[in-house]
Amino acid sequence: MNVLIDNLDLYVNGFLGTIKLFIVSAMGSLLLGTVLAAGRVSPVPVFRSFSVVYVNTVRNTPLTLVLFFFAFAYPRLELLDLSFFARACIGLTLYTSAFVCEVLRSGVNTVPVGQAEASRALGFTFSQTLVAVVLPQAVRSVVPPMTNILVALLKNTTVAAGFSVVEAGGIYANLSERGYNVFIGLLWVAAGFIVLVIPLTLLQRNLSNKWSVAK
Repeated sequence: MNVLIDNLDLYVNGFLGTIKLFIVSAMGSLLLGTVLAAGRVSPVPVFRSFSVVYVNTVRNTPLTLVLFFFAFAYPRLELLDLSFFARACIGLTLYTSAFVCEVLRSGVNTVPVGQAEASRALGFTFSQTLVAVVLPQAVRSVVPPMTNILVALLKNTTVAAGFSVVEAGGIYANLSERGYNVFIGLLWVAAGFIVLVIPLTLLQRNLSNKWSVAK
């Protein structure tokens, strides 16, 4: 307990940074992933091709390389002057959105084709059909895998510690500088992540029970 109590400031600041990084990146990933999923099922070939290339490229690129680009290569482009935190959020969003896209696309494939055809027969456009008919049903069927993606995103925030972003993954370095037992400190970090994952798990169970689809 001494490691935790004596370094409470490190743990509080670190996990607050992790939570902020997770919330911003999760919102961005869900939004961009939904747009990419719409492109994957779009009748427009250009949108489909772009989404396929994007997803296949990003999913096969290590997250460390993505964050490395935004930490060190992006400033050389002399575009917008962004903080390390903002660049970490962008990197995590671009990376995670590819996985969100594939999860949503798998959910779209579970929706019977007849429902989309019926909506088109009623005069709905593709966008209206997707938003009002297809996506609401698709989201219900992908709650468990989507939760897994968000949990993975939460754990991936630790990679940002290597790029000057204040979050829980960087606590061990500060503990080492202060002369504390790093192993014990990392156990408390692990416990903190377990606590953060619990609400996501409970939310997933609640939504699964509420939106359960009869087979």
